Amino acid sequence: MAFTSKPHFIMLCMIYYTLILFVSALVLSDAPAEAPTSGGDGLLPLSEKHVVIRNKLKNREILNVHCRSSEDDFGLKHIPWNGAWGFRFYVNFFKTTKFRCHFTWHNGGSHYFYIFKASRDDSPVGELPICKECIWEVGQDDVTPICRISREKKNNPYCFEWEDGA
Repeated sequence: MAFTSKPHFIMLCMIYYTLILFVSALVLSDAPAEAPTSGGDGLLPLSEKHVVIRNKLKNREILNVHCRSSEDDFGLKHIPWNGAWGFRFYVNFFKTTKFRCHFTWHNGGSHYFYIFKASRDDSPVGELPICKECIWEVGQDDVTPICRISREKKNNPYCFEWEDGA
């Protein structure tokens, strides 16, 4: 059956251009950012992220971490003092991706923190600069015990309190 009316042709063109736009967004989201702590990642959905958690506890204990989102659960990880652990993922299409982690260590209690929130870590209007590689250090300060740092260390760290009640 041939397209004999203009509305059918217009609808077909709209579908075609929508697919081209979506495929272009997927290809561009894999493009490397100019710097690990900045770039245009926050403008496109489905951008790749790498979260790294470093153990900097003052008492040099093993840091136990359990991170999960609504779709992923990485299980319990044990990070030795001065060691690191990380995971990779893609921000969802609607940019609502969140990963919440539970942190415990000997004589340190039990604490929670959203290690990644798209609204904070992947938004041009978020609290912090966009990060492609989100590096977090845990335990150097008692008042603000968790800090996001840049790989280049040219910026001051962005430090936070625990989100135990969240």
